[in-house]
Amino acid sequence: MFIVDAHLDLAMNAMEWNRDLRLPINIINETEKALTDKPDRGNATVCLPELRKGNIGLVVATQIARYVAKGNPLPGWHSPEQAWAQTHAQLAWYKSMEEQGEMVQIKELRGLNIHLDIWNDDSPGEHKPIGYILSLEGADSLITVDYLQRAYEYGLRAVGPAHYGQGRYANGTDATGEMGKQGLELLKKMESLNIILDATHLCDDAFWQAMDNFHGHVWASHNLCRAIVDHNRQFSDDMIKVLIERGAVIGAAFDAWMIVPEWERGKSTPGTMNCSMEKVIDHIDHICQLAGNCQHVGIGSDLDGAYGREQCPYDLETIADLQNIPSLLHKRGYSDSDIENIMHKNWINFLRRAWS
Repeated sequence: MFIVDAHLDLAMNAMEWNRDLRLPINIINETEKALTDKPDRGNATVCLPELRKGNIGLVVATQIARYVAKGNPLPGWHSPEQAWAQTHAQLAWYKSMEEQGEMVQIKELRGLNIHLDIWNDDSPGEHKPIGYILSLEGADSLITVDYLQRAYEYGLRAVGPAHYGQGRYANGTDATGEMGKQGLELLKKMESLNIILDATHLCDDAFWQAMDNFHGHVWASHNLCRAIVDHNRQFSDDMIKVLIERGAVIGAAFDAWMIVPEWERGKSTPGTMNCSMEKVIDHIDHICQLAGNCQHVGIGSDLDGAYGREQCPYDLETIADLQNIPSLLHKRGYSDSDIENIMHKNWINFLRRAWS
């Protein structure tokens, strides 16, 4: 089945993890076997060949670079200008992949339809380009709101204003507080450019403020349910319901600590915590039950988003194993049309509405 994955940090892996994503996954992991600078070395699940193997032909791919003020313990850059430069290194990688025929940027409806025709022509997918929609995860790298216009011109089509902690435009996971003037200006500019608001990572205060002040198209690229794992990174049922009312799609993430409760970083393992893809289906099903249908959830795996096999479902070896989700949904009683919606149609229909 054709799959859309709405959240992959491909360029971050290429530029900061120094992974050549054109290589087979076993070669990437073998190369990293002796490295210890990142917690997921040797455990990568994502590369371009595995995307093709899994028939994952369209992804939302990120630029990401956090600004960290003095005293902020999170990793990041010491000025917005440096963060802006880092996102442009990532952009250069995407453009290089386009030049090599490995990827193609999708930024409007005509390009989307052409790309889908290529992937649905029944020919083998080994050499088809991976389509990517460019998203900015955390807006810290926008030196001023005016830089959003420049980003739109190079193809940026979605923005998540926050990531972890306090941000320049909005506070994110593990932080609190509403957006100030600069954040509200960002929302207004996004709306004027028809840039999609990614509600993922917004802290509760900023989330509700954004729902009140942003009137464009909203999605949540990679999120799960607070009712199952109680953490501020997750959406409460009330948050899910308002996203449903706004016509949003929520992408199911595959980070173990979000999937099962009581995960301890650096201690827990997927096996000991019984973290399987079946547990992700619990979150997908919860969203469908709240919606009363299967039109508001999809896949937003976030695989290799600074974690690998050590912190994802134990029955997932590479991203190609997302192909096992349809059979798991069938076992829960989901129809073929419901499964197609979850695996790709919900995202595609969302884009067609947003870009029409």
